[in-house]
Amino acid sequence: MRISVNGSISMMRDQKPGRFMGANRRQMDGFGVGMMILLCAVWGLHQVAIKIAAPDIAPIMQIALRSGISAVLVAAVIGCGWGNFSLRDGTLRPGIIVGILFASEFLCIAEGLRFTSASHMAVFLYTAPVFTALGLHFFLPAEKLRLHQWLGIAIAFGGIATAFTGGTQFAGFSSRILWGDFLGVLAGAGWGATTVIIRCTNLSEAPPTKTLLYQLAAAFLLLLIYAVCSGQAATVSMTRIAWTSLLFQGLIITFASYLTWFWLLRRYLASRLAVFSFMSPLFGVTFGVILLHDSVDTYFAIGAIMVLTGISIVSRPYP
Repeated sequence: MRISVNGSISMMRDQKPGRFMGANRRQMDGFGVGMMILLCAVWGLHQVAIKIAAPDIAPIMQIALRSGISAVLVAAVIGCGWGNFSLRDGTLRPGIIVGILFASEFLCIAEGLRFTSASHMAVFLYTAPVFTALGLHFFLPAEKLRLHQWLGIAIAFGGIATAFTGGTQFAGFSSRILWGDFLGVLAGAGWGATTVIIRCTNLSEAPPTKTLLYQLAAAFLLLLIYAVCSGQAATVSMTRIAWTSLLFQGLIITFASYLTWFWLLRRYLASRLAVFSFMSPLFGVTFGVILLHDSVDTYFAIGAIMVLTGISIVSRPYP
């Protein structure tokens, strides 16, 4: 599954102790802190890597191909004995659903990056915990939102509105940017919906590798079809930058970093890991400004701070 800091943590809490979940988890130490900083930096580079290679290979093609690469690697991991892939455990239907949602999420990311900056996408994508909390509030009685979490949701959506409407006051504003930002929010909603489905179905008891394989296989197939039908598969120039971005995404982001995350969840307290997750959009904005020279106006900066503040409040289980 996707690295949902809020959603993955919740899923791992619900799983019974077993091969994928250690009985005893420790407080954060220097190694754990260092690994989380490294992971957040890698995740922050995600949208930047896609954007850098976009002139050579369309974002939708990048995501389709890297999903295929990662799917093969995850299948190999399962074949080596880490997890299993039986279709008789009631996960096929929800697996197909989360696969479609996962593909839809990345479709929004890929299309959104054609119109908006990587910095904007990094912030709006990480609204996912807000949508997760809203979905779980209605579908799981144990996940009812508390008053402080409703406040966090209001702050986060206020930040989105600030970033959206404030930018229109600047000269040179383009509705294309607003459309790209909106797709970023839709991607966050898709990520949140994916987490809700995982939490509310048999996938909550499935090995992480199996859920991840459902999502990667669906993304490869559906996004490749979309790329061909939309004509975005026609112009592919496999330059050094394109290969580097593709391998970075396929090997490092959607394979190695995801499995490392699950290993950390077995080793450390999930609530402690969650604290560091909010560095990902900060890294995303920073890398976007440094590597892509993204501009960050005052309204977006204020809106981003409000969004991240709201997410941090929503993700706290208690006041």
